[in-house]
Amino acid sequence: MTESVRIDKWLWAARFFKTRSLATDAVDGGKVRLNGDRIKPARSIKPGDILDIDNGSTEWEVVVRGLSDVRGPASAAQTLYEETEKSIALRQEKAEKRRFFREPSEAIKGRPTKRDRRQLDKTNS
Repeated sequence: MTESVRIDKWLWAARFFKTRSLATDAVDGGKVRLNGDRIKPARSIKPGDILDIDNGSTEWEVVVRGLSDVRGPASAAQTLYEETEKSIALRQEKAEKRRFFREPSEAIKGRPTKRDRRQLDKTNS
């Protein structure tokens, strides 16, 4: 086992992103922070580092527990990190809000028609 792994490889191996190129783009775009700082995709991480990860749909704050540069089963990927209590609470709170408040435009696929727009305006006012 190695003592450090590139962040983009680790994010892919830990299954936060579907492809390594998506992980690289997220790191470049500032969606992943190491101990609160912006980083580059080639930056190495080690156990004990704290990562803030935003993959577009969910945000996590995790502590690195293990290293891997190969993508394995989901059960193995979950052993690579431990989510903080604060992160778990925030994710549950956001899920609860989504459960009670449905986005009005969620039911509309594609560009809304004139009728859809009128219904949206009626529900918003």
